[in-house]
Amino acid sequence: MLPGWHSNLESFEAISQDDVMSDLVLRMSAMSQDGSLGPFLFELARDGELDDMTKSTLTEIAEDPTFLLAVEDYLLRTEIFH
Repeated sequence: MLPGWHSNLESFEAISQDDVMSDLVLRMSAMSQDGSLGPFLFELARDGELDDMTKSTLTEIAEDPTFLLAVEDYLLRTEIFH
């Protein structure tokens, strides 16, 4: 796991316990690494079915590539335990 992220273990674990969220974070991480996250963020902003809090949270997560990589690393390393 990336150094310095041990303080976020509760967040990582909460994400890992939610299948939809963990899939979404893994997809956002892959898009971030590919440089293709822009269209996702554009569509997220335009989505009329999501509330503003959800949009804000997802945008904040998506705009932090280091956090995305750390969560991805955590999910992959702990996959066998879940």
